[in-house]
Amino acid sequence: MAKKIISIVIPFYNEEGNIIPLYKEISSSLLKDFVNFDYEIIMINDGSNDNTWQEIQEVKKLDSNIVGINLNRNYGQSIAMDAGLQKVNGEIIATIDGDGQNDPQDIKKLYDKMIDENLDLVAGWRNKRKDPTWMLVITKTARFLRRIMINDGVHDSGCTLRIYKKTVINNLYLWAEMHRYIIAISKMNGFKIGELKVNHRARTIGTSKYNWKKSIKGLIDLFYIWFVAKYESRPLHLFGFVGGINFVIGNIFLFYSIYQKIFDGISLNRSGWLILGIFLIQIGVIIFIFGIIIDLMIRNYYNTSRDKRYIIREEV
Repeated sequence: MAKKIISIVIPFYNEEGNIIPLYKEISSSLLKDFVNFDYEIIMINDGSNDNTWQEIQEVKKLDSNIVGINLNRNYGQSIAMDAGLQKVNGEIIATIDGDGQNDPQDIKKLYDKMIDENLDLVAGWRNKRKDPTWMLVITKTARFLRRIMINDGVHDSGCTLRIYKKTVINNLYLWAEMHRYIIAISKMNGFKIGELKVNHRARTIGTSKYNWKKSIKGLIDLFYIWFVAKYESRPLHLFGFVGGINFVIGNIFLFYSIYQKIFDGISLNRSGWLILGIFLIQIGVIIFIFGIIIDLMIRNYYNTSRDKRYIIREEV
């Protein structure tokens, strides 16, 4: 009887010096903790301009279970991770950062929690992070906004150390900076999510790739996820509501300007309320029509593509 396979996916960008030590840690952990599994380690070079790809090739010579993927340029962590996830053969998939700050020994702890509680995805929680103060401030701010807008139910959506069942990966598509919202997307898809405190280590080689630009992109993606979570199936509910509010307020201003004309003798062409009312009515109608168009486009997309509005967990 063939063994199950566990797949480890690691995106790298300018991590020269980290690849070989991390490989040794991961392979040692897998051989010790997953003796009943075969394994594969998928290493993705995200267009590095140092010797990252050369080191991945060196590791490949040491272990035939290594799969190396060399992207043509730097696409970002989400795209690199997606490139690796599309290649996995395992029933169980773990993702881990390439900077050496995640502890590979925590993979087994995440797996045990998944099995014990029958979860589909278990996320790592770096409750004692070894990062600069400015990064921790941004993280806490993002966590506050995330809890208000999408409430993904975890403390640390930015921790790459996670373990998944294959069904989660099969229904996951990443782009832009969306790796931060894998948990939110999976929760929207109805998968059972868990969280576990994991070890977080200080970086010893190289420098962090996180910066303020990525935090801005992450905030923009947060609004996108909020919209998708609430209004993907019926965007007209949102646009119809906003358009209707504008239409109603515009009519109030319009009738008020007429009231001023009749009872106060104020000429309509001198009334700012009239201009504002007509403007809001027009905006309301445009937003409502925009909602109808988006609604029709989404229906047409689902009716003509392979993507579906639902996920089947199992059949008997």
